[in-house]
Amino acid sequence: MAKKKKYVLITGGTSGIGYELARLLAKDGHNLLIVARSQEELDRVAHELTSAYKIDVMTFAKDLFKKKAAFEVYDFVKSSGLQIDILVNDAGQGQYGEFINTDIEREMDIIQLNISSLVVLTKLFLIEMIERKSGKILNLASVASKVPGPFQAVYHGTKAFVHSFTEAIRAEVKDSGVVITSLLPGATVTDFFRKADMLHSKTVQEGNLADPADVAMDGYNALMNGDDMVVSGLNNKLQVAMSNITPDEIVAERVYKQQGPKEGVLK
Repeated sequence: MAKKKKYVLITGGTSGIGYELARLLAKDGHNLLIVARSQEELDRVAHELTSAYKIDVMTFAKDLFKKKAAFEVYDFVKSSGLQIDILVNDAGQGQYGEFINTDIEREMDIIQLNISSLVVLTKLFLIEMIERKSGKILNLASVASKVPGPFQAVYHGTKAFVHSFTEAIRAEVKDSGVVITSLLPGATVTDFFRKADMLHSKTVQEGNLADPADVAMDGYNALMNGDDMVVSGLNNKLQVAMSNITPDEIVAERVYKQQGPKEGVLK
């Protein structure tokens, strides 16, 4: 049998934290398979990374909001004869607003993207990693996974799932040689807030947003060190620590005030 060429698969790797992770992995000599919706953006990033580093970058334009898309990503990997040594589940979106006023169809799409597609990709590639007794998976959770999230109820709920799911399967495979890590960033300078219709929120208008390159470095180091999770940023570490000892009702009220729309700022 021909030896399969080893790749890192990154979803959402054309911008934000996913893009910065792609740069770090490329710099260390890893070949990449980047999955995102826009072929134009995929081509731009592939050209940039192949020009800067002596690696191969493959792209696959796929909309992970769609139910079968994650399975189609796996089929593409198999038909291309690739071996995925590292899986980075970065793609994720949210929607801003009080739950009774938000679009349920978009929220179901967000659940599909943030949870269902991540679960499918994790299961299919984890099975292969277990068989090889090697591999790494980095799942993008969030500090949102640790606190109730008024104005982002569904997003916080999906990230709570991602973190809990990641910790659970890590325990199941702890003696397998496979590393599974959960990355918990806070509010970060990415396109997330525009897509979530959240630019008028206090989080964006008044918050101290993190640099996605710093977040990516924290996640990359944690993954390579074999850590179970990393909360990126000192303030976020303090927030998570405080939320662990504060009643959820009080935390939810605090987040309600923090994430509400800023007065005088138009949508």
